[in-house]
Amino acid sequence: MKVWIKRNLFRSWWDGVLTVIFGALSLWVIWSILLFVFVTGRWEIVEVNLKLLLVGQFPNDSLWLIQASMIAIAFWMAAALGKAGSIENRANLVPTIWDFVQRFGLVVAVGVILVLLAGDGYAIGIGLSIVAAVALGRLLNWSRQRMSPLRRIPAFLWHLSLLAPPVILIFATLQQSDLKLWGGFLINFYIAIISMVLCFPLGVLLALGRRSKLPIIRLISTTYIELIRGVPLFVLLLLSGVALEFFIPSDISPGSVFRAVTVFTLFMGGYMAEIFRGGLQSVPSGQLEAGNALGLSIPKITFLIMLPQALRNAIPAQIGQFISLFKDTTLAGAALGLLEVLKVSEAMTKQPDFLGLGYIYEALAFVSLLFWVGSYVMSKESQRLEKRLGVGLR
Repeated sequence: MKVWIKRNLFRSWWDGVLTVIFGALSLWVIWSILLFVFVTGRWEIVEVNLKLLLVGQFPNDSLWLIQASMIAIAFWMAAALGKAGSIENRANLVPTIWDFVQRFGLVVAVGVILVLLAGDGYAIGIGLSIVAAVALGRLLNWSRQRMSPLRRIPAFLWHLSLLAPPVILIFATLQQSDLKLWGGFLINFYIAIISMVLCFPLGVLLALGRRSKLPIIRLISTTYIELIRGVPLFVLLLLSGVALEFFIPSDISPGSVFRAVTVFTLFMGGYMAEIFRGGLQSVPSGQLEAGNALGLSIPKITFLIMLPQALRNAIPAQIGQFISLFKDTTLAGAALGLLEVLKVSEAMTKQPDFLGLGYIYEALAFVSLLFWVGSYVMSKESQRLEKRLGVGLR
């Protein structure tokens, strides 16, 4: 330890001065944050408006759909993602627990904070249900690896059956309530997830179209990509909220949520196309020549050889773009009037009980925590996936 400190922090007198200055500054920042969180912070504004921050004006009688979706997603992630640790080998128990803490410790901590802020038995029951779903999912994962009848199920059918319940519940949630009543972090989450799912195939098609040997397809793809990447996202959102009424009658025009998802999908599709094009260019030309030598057709070479390697190489840039999309969902509130979580945090400071009392800091701190945790978890899972796939190593 002493050798490491001397080598990295006090190698010279100048390094020592910088270490002392920035170390003291870091300690002051940490102390100020802890003091704000545990002593001076007035978190009653978050406690009173917790439902508005999370789900907006979503009907109370339909909240069970959101809760069931959360439980189903937790079960699916635990059962389908990753490998179950060895229960028999106790030597692997501590590393497995530590790995879980590193991956999902922040999510668990935020869940505990939300339960404490809610302060009722119903919230505790939801938290325990999610924990039980994770435990059952891991048990099912472990059983599949050790029971031959479960191992015989094709991977495609296995993952499809696990994913079906959360997808059904999510669609039921979308159909159950008027989207105008949606708000809070729920609308940010759904816009981000749906846009990510839709922009991925769009980006792949545009990237392949830009590399196509057909002039018309290449011209259309290139024009679309350059136009989309040359216009600010906020301007596109404003146009979808204002200019669309000039072309489509108001009685049949789509709602704000649909417009937001469409704009985010089309916008991110252009950026993802350039990311995938860079991934395709990173694949050695020898891969194409090997496919030709085997007598494979161009579509087979593209989808079986080139594209899998390109998508693997482009994982860091993809996740970076997804994180940017997740945070940019707050622009939908300013451009389209959606009551997303940032808009809610601003509105609740104008309530009679909190007006003019400076509660904006606590409100923004809570919103920042939600987005930071989501972005951090995506980043760590991206690094884990890169390590498993050997991105940058082979």
